[in-house]
Amino acid sequence: MTRVIYSGAQVFDGTKLHDDAVLVVEDGVAVAVLPASEAPTGKSVDMKGGVLTPGFVDLQANGGGGVMFNDETSVEGLRVIAAAHASTGTRAFLPTLITDTPARTRAAIEAVVAAIADGVPGIAGLHLEGPHLSVTRKGAHDPDLIRPMTEADVDLLEQAAQRLPLLKLTVAPENTRPAQIARLARAGALISLGHSDCSYEKAMVAFSAGARCVTHLFNAMSPLRHREPGLVGAALDAGTVSAGIIADGVHVHPAALRAAVAAKRGPGQLFLVTDAMATLASGLQEFRLGGRRVLRAEGRLTLEDGTLAGADLTMPQAIRVMTHEVGVPLAQALAMATTIPGGFLSAATANSTPFRTPFVHLAECGNASPIEV
Repeated sequence: MTRVIYSGAQVFDGTKLHDDAVLVVEDGVAVAVLPASEAPTGKSVDMKGGVLTPGFVDLQANGGGGVMFNDETSVEGLRVIAAAHASTGTRAFLPTLITDTPARTRAAIEAVVAAIADGVPGIAGLHLEGPHLSVTRKGAHDPDLIRPMTEADVDLLEQAAQRLPLLKLTVAPENTRPAQIARLARAGALISLGHSDCSYEKAMVAFSAGARCVTHLFNAMSPLRHREPGLVGAALDAGTVSAGIIADGVHVHPAALRAAVAAKRGPGQLFLVTDAMATLASGLQEFRLGGRRVLRAEGRLTLEDGTLAGADLTMPQAIRVMTHEVGVPLAQALAMATTIPGGFLSAATANSTPFRTPFVHLAECGNASPIEV
């Protein structure tokens, strides 16, 4: 047996942040977090600060390493994207296909199934963000490809949910009926509302039908108003629902992030997503999205008309925004990037054991790298 003892860093065990502790790894598997005074014998590695944490879980990743999943809908494309996210500390993610054609949707399903079978590390399922969205709240999605969900779509997605570890579907109530949501939820899909101008009441109907999530809270959805709470108000008020959020300080102001954290009714929780594009872990300054130029400048990605088009964000950067600008305790921010989104993966596999990824080292400078687990 090979035992490695990691010391000299705080250790986050998925729930609690431990000071003056060690992480014990045996034969490549993290087996214990112990007080430093109780460290067993073995090879010792001093991390010289930072935090040892389970790897990050990202339920919305459109690309990375210079590749967009919409453009490289293949095992090879997924391998590049997975390596890019792993280099920033993300050890489990959902490749995300933005609104596209039925043929591209089918190709995405087959590519993810094949990548998982081939053992491409980190791929936890598939996220289809569209095409059953609202044109009114399309964001950077191609309006010509947005359409209502048909029974043929439901058949395809129901089959995909049974073939994949987790199938997340972002839909809008305007283009998806409650009965369709209920059927897909029964099949095991994670239904998430987003890109929608729906009312609070229609959102609640969708939640009652089986939707359990909201995609990038605040962005591309009906806002919270005092007489019309909209999808934002419904997401915060519905205790059965969790919501992803893009904490880059661009998509959502830190003050709004603070308000959301304070207002969210449980047991549903907020969790972090990157909404990363091809630029993640690459030097790209621009790329194409559905034939349109996306420009990278000053920490944001935009179409030429200024519309936000995904995020120029890594998970360590999101954690830093949550702790430094929003004021969330580090343990809470780490949970938002690990165990909270990981809970959806545990639920999808009917596994009562909390989902855990291999540990990474989050350095004090905000970079993250894998360790020997």
